[in-house]
Amino acid sequence: MRWPGREIFRLCKPAVAITFVACLAYGLAADSFTVQPRAESQQRSQQISTPVPRDVFTFVRVKYQSSGGYGESWYRYEGRDWERWETDFPRAEKNLLYRLTELTSLKVDPTPIARTLLDDEIFDHPFIFMSDVGWQVLSQQERERLRDYLARGGFLWVDDFWGEAEWNNFNRNTGNLAPGWEWRKIPSDHEILSIVYPMEACPQIPARIFYTGRKLTYDPPEVHRFPNGGVSDLKQVHFRGLFTPQGRLLAVATHNTDIADGWERETESQEFFQRFSIDAYAMAVNIIVYAMSH
Repeated sequence: MRWPGREIFRLCKPAVAITFVACLAYGLAADSFTVQPRAESQQRSQQISTPVPRDVFTFVRVKYQSSGGYGESWYRYEGRDWERWETDFPRAEKNLLYRLTELTSLKVDPTPIARTLLDDEIFDHPFIFMSDVGWQVLSQQERERLRDYLARGGFLWVDDFWGEAEWNNFNRNTGNLAPGWEWRKIPSDHEILSIVYPMEACPQIPARIFYTGRKLTYDPPEVHRFPNGGVSDLKQVHFRGLFTPQGRLLAVATHNTDIADGWERETESQEFFQRFSIDAYAMAVNIIVYAMSH
């Protein structure tokens, strides 16, 4: 949700969170998750017909720099070049925001935005998202800005990075933002896994091309940074949280899984939708609800 200004970041969050949870309680049933795949034409026909009010949930993708060259900081797919930060953007977010509108009474901005950590506007939004951070490079100024954002009450979700080397790279950027802040495993009984939809664990979602082409339920080693632990490691989802010494959860990392591809590719295969997209949406709802209510 957009907030009037950075100076009231800490003061506004409780009221915003209460409103958010009330909306979800009205629109969702935890024992019922019934969504159907949409036709591509439906997806493309979504238009903004009226101005979006400021007091709505806005999905913010973080733009960042990456190291390396082709296949590292950038890659070519679907006839265009992609920087790592923009993997799945904006189609994944647009589908997710549509589903939030469909499944809940939450008011959302249907258009996601992308901002750098140095953009002051991020302090107007309580939730930010990073993707494909295996080659990410954060400057000291960006690290300090992320620390301030999280300390003020913001929440970060990081998705779609695989293997040991990609985790180590991300951990170098975020693992010592402040004294006592630590990435560690989120236990299976943590509230974030059951706050709306009861889930036994974070699901593993492969990129759709690897499931439809090779029937893999994980991304293969050759497409990710080495050393990556090989198939035995990549098949294991790591759901980690960045915790303060007092136990506050500041951020989550869905590692060895591509939750956002479950949103982005929902219209491309009925089988992929049924097997992966439903769980991807359930996980997203749980994380967003937890982020906005804590």
